[in-house]
Amino acid sequence: MIFKVYFQKKFNQVPVREFTESIYVEGDSEADVRKKLAPREYNIEFVTPISGEYLEYEQSKGSFTVESL
Repeated sequence: MIFKVYFQKKFNQVPVREFTESIYVEGDSEADVRKKLAPREYNIEFVTPISGEYLEYEQSKGSFTVESL
């Protein structure tokens, strides 16, 4: 399953919408994705699974790439 992860690059940074970034990660569950991203020390705000029409929409955007962890 593919998850979209919203995060801040610095772990101690307060979440501010203007600095929020997102990546796509393949994993079995939200916990699995968080475990895979733990070494990067991101301040993860939200992890959401994407599928169906939402996944198709994200794939149609030019910036869609799934991180290989």
